[in-house]
Amino acid sequence: MAAKKAADGTKQKDGKYKHTVDLPKTTFDLRANSVMREPELQKLWEENQVLKRVSERNTGATFTLHDGPPYANGDLHMGHALNKVLKDIINRYKLLQNHKVSFIPGWDCHGLPIELKVLKSMDKATSDALTPIKLRQKAAKFAKATVNAQMNSFKRIGIWADWDNPYLTLSPEYEAAQLEVFGQMVMRGYIYRGRKPVHWSPSSRTALAEAELEYSENHVSKSIYAAFKITSPSNSGLLDEFLPNVCLAIWTTTPWTIPANAVVAVNPELSYAVVELQSLLESESTSGGKQRKLGSILSSGNEKPFIIVASDLVSVLESKWGVKLVIRKSFPGSVLEYCRYLHPVNGNECSVVIGGDYITTESGTGLVHTAPGHGQEDYLTGLKYGLPIVSPVDDEGNFTAEAGQFSGLSVLGAGNAAVVKYLDEHVSLILEEPYKHKYPYDWRSKEPTIFRATEQWFASVDGFRDAALDAIKRVTWVPSQGENRIVNMISGRSDWCISRQRTWGVPIPVFYHVDTQEPLITEKTIEHIKGIVSEKGSDAWWYMPTEELLPEKYRDKASEYRKGTDTMDVWFDSGSSWAAVSAKRDGLNFPADVYLEGSDQHRGWFQSSLLTSIATTGKAPYSSVITHGFVLDEEGFKMSKSVGNVVDPEKVIVGGKNSKEEPPYGADVLRLWVSSVDYTGDVLIGSQILRQMSDMYRKLRGTMRFLLANLHDWKPENSVPYSDLPKIDQYALFQLENVVASMKDGYDNYQFYKIYQITCVAQLLYYVMPYA
Repeated sequence: MAAKKAADGTKQKDGKYKHTVDLPKTTFDLRANSVMREPELQKLWEENQVLKRVSERNTGATFTLHDGPPYANGDLHMGHALNKVLKDIINRYKLLQNHKVSFIPGWDCHGLPIELKVLKSMDKATSDALTPIKLRQKAAKFAKATVNAQMNSFKRIGIWADWDNPYLTLSPEYEAAQLEVFGQMVMRGYIYRGRKPVHWSPSSRTALAEAELEYSENHVSKSIYAAFKITSPSNSGLLDEFLPNVCLAIWTTTPWTIPANAVVAVNPELSYAVVELQSLLESESTSGGKQRKLGSILSSGNEKPFIIVASDLVSVLESKWGVKLVIRKSFPGSVLEYCRYLHPVNGNECSVVIGGDYITTESGTGLVHTAPGHGQEDYLTGLKYGLPIVSPVDDEGNFTAEAGQFSGLSVLGAGNAAVVKYLDEHVSLILEEPYKHKYPYDWRSKEPTIFRATEQWFASVDGFRDAALDAIKRVTWVPSQGENRIVNMISGRSDWCISRQRTWGVPIPVFYHVDTQEPLITEKTIEHIKGIVSEKGSDAWWYMPTEELLPEKYRDKASEYRKGTDTMDVWFDSGSSWAAVSAKRDGLNFPADVYLEGSDQHRGWFQSSLLTSIATTGKAPYSSVITHGFVLDEEGFKMSKSVGNVVDPEKVIVGGKNSKEEPPYGADVLRLWVSSVDYTGDVLIGSQILRQMSDMYRKLRGTMRFLLANLHDWKPENSVPYSDLPKIDQYALFQLENVVASMKDGYDNYQFYKIYQITCVAQLLYYVMPYA
């Protein structure tokens, strides 16, 4: 009709019946316009200090979620976004539940990655000319710039935090708190200096903790079977019939450690056999191709010695070596103790000793070449028998002069090959072949590590292991299997190597006597240095003279001492955050209510925080620990720049250069994705998933817009008593109550994906719209 009147030229009256129709009204737009609106809202929150004001208004108990510090050495990735949004969801829920919440964001600012980035940014001549203090200043500048960049990115994701008062591990007050923790552990006898084998990174030239290692499943070592000639048996008559041509057979994947060999270890519970090497098996003599090489012992023309191996391995070794093995005599391993053999490199006489249950028949020969300077079990066996700890390897992973003819060669390269060649030339090699196995790599340089004995500072975990295990039982672990994981790690871990041979870090506050090299570290020296650091920062250790760093009591002897150059493991840095933040700042709880990080932190921050807290306070630094998985691409593969499957959180929010391929979804879509996934396992994200999240976000906005529009003229005085409502409305309220209860249960149990499912899939879009 209106169209007909318009066509006739008749003027239509505007809104004649408009007042008779109750149309929905709202200013809530269907389109989010996130790129423009989100920064405006975030600025509003920051200017009005929303988090602080809401928290101060609340009257409930204090809730503390202690932030695990991300490393300040690059841009944020999707794992950072997952982590911080999960924390933000929890904090906002606690605010709505009337809790006082103060979330202090933190950053880990010391360590090798930052130091290496600084050094790589300049040419070799410039880096070589850097003094320690200049390097530290450049590292601090880099770390602070990265903190600012990451902070702005977190703000853009919509994270509520006390951004004006973050904690940085490079700040003087933090470093002083860390030194206080260290000092308390020293006074309790938990810190000691010793020479023992540790994971050493030749590429980074420093010791590494277990948490600084990555294990490659595809590492290939040059493994060998070698024979060490027996000079005299321990039991008269035991091997007389085979002398002087009887040898001990060993297997190793690190031939470079043979120059440091001290003993050969056997298992007293195993049976051993003297076997005769007869003819090569035809089916085996040419197998293995170029990679598998028969040693001089098996080569035709050489007189073949008798060989001692574990009886249970005879058939396996017969197949492996490709030679017929005939057992000539058997006996228990215990009778081999104190047999003497000739060291295959230096010609010294060495002994056979009793090892532990680590000697099995699962691989090898049942006899273990033992170098106390290059392995944990070897070291313990060495302590038992009072053996010297020989480790002829320098900081760069090259043989020292102590290794004789191998001096200067890389143990992971030419030195390894040279040892194998020497053994072969001196008729000590049985077989050489590649061996693929799990091997530790430096997590920073991605290069293989070695075990090497050096003078280091350690925290004696044995001193408080039982207390730590007991405390773990009183912590709530989400998911529950996290408890078993950290229990196994704490139960089996060795002492914690806390010293690093680098410049950018908190110094280990120790002085050494210039003549005796004895360390000077007392309660007074630590307390004095802590006071200096709290005022001037840890740079003071490098620019202040020794006499000023020593307390008054020792200043007249300052010329007799030099400052130590080691810094602390960065895990000790971040592991002290409970002391610098939760236990010191007002408005926070200690222990913290929640720690939330990735599942890899059972071996990292969760563990280092637990150990330092137990050692000094006797209790865990957290009441609950929540872990999330890793973020993978849509196909379930690890993200990699080289593969091109990286999802950048910044591009998800503001879009990429090509808006069609990388549209700007805004922070809300990213946050909705976090709420939708079961984060207790690995989670997937990609373009298809983001499109689905964007569609769901639009549906949610549409639903909210419809509900708000229908409530535009509602007033409380218009409320109708429940008993007077129609049955259909009562049923709707009943369903709403169920939804609210289920959602609250999801929040309380940190199962946010269930809330997403309830809200988006079941209740809001299915029930509310029809009844509305």
